[in-house]
Amino acid sequence: MDSGVILNSSLSGGLDLQATLESGQTYLWDRDDGEDYLSSGLSGGSAWYSSVIEGSVIRLRQVEGQLEWRSTSNVDKVIRRVLGLDDDLDQIMKMSIEDSLIESAYSTYKGMRIVRDPFFPCVVSFICSSQMKVERIFGMQQRLRRKYGDKIRFEGKDYYEYPKVEVLADLDESDLREMGFGYRAPYVIETAKMLKNDPDGVGYFVEDYEQNREKLTELRGVGQKVADCICLFSLGHLEAVPLDTWIRSTIKTHYPNCDHKSYQDMSQAVRNKFGPYAGYVQTYIFHYLRHEAGRTSNIVSL
Repeated sequence: MDSGVILNSSLSGGLDLQATLESGQTYLWDRDDGEDYLSSGLSGGSAWYSSVIEGSVIRLRQVEGQLEWRSTSNVDKVIRRVLGLDDDLDQIMKMSIEDSLIESAYSTYKGMRIVRDPFFPCVVSFICSSQMKVERIFGMQQRLRRKYGDKIRFEGKDYYEYPKVEVLADLDESDLREMGFGYRAPYVIETAKMLKNDPDGVGYFVEDYEQNREKLTELRGVGQKVADCICLFSLGHLEAVPLDTWIRSTIKTHYPNCDHKSYQDMSQAVRNKFGPYAGYVQTYIFHYLRHEAGRTSNIVSL
């Protein structure tokens, strides 16, 4: 077993682990207490979270100003990458426009970071996200791991890796429909088949963000919004702004000059307004309004 700590004070802008893992960015982490997406405030908690990434069980919790981790191997670098700990949050905040909504979101959830999930799990998670509450998306991904993922025993408990691409590629559509995937079932299976020889998505990463977004739409079930989620939450395009119906309504209310009918035009307008870290701004606003408006049960995934 390996273990370690990362001090909040060593990270520019600090870290809020709960806000990072329960803000609709990632569905790969389980809370030990089973209270995922249920706790009041959605920030500042000290619960243990666990996942299996790159074959290693990783357990995390945040207490007394530090991030504690335990794992089957030394995963310090992996944790820093997947939690976006090298992002300079202080600088990102300074570069944002002066706006009362954004400032309130930043101050309420200070330390929330943009994740970099592994490519294939991120793709499948957001294929499943269309018109779905975040709690249901999480439950679907959890069931998928427990039924089809490799099991690893660690500290007397079983943990499940995300299913390998070839495993999902070989499923029948009925296998996923029985698990509640509905019309998303064929999308997941067909995309798995497309990625069978490239599970890390090397061929789908293009340095130019807009080209990357368009290339990702080649995958079955991946439209522009899902492609933006993958760009932002896996590939590190921090300018990406996933636009679903709720976010578009929020923009219309709070930033009417950015309101356009076409996805492409609204995306460009929001990026022009919010700058190179528009994805951070949008994620903070989404999480802030999701909780502060008291509408948790009505908000769907980005």
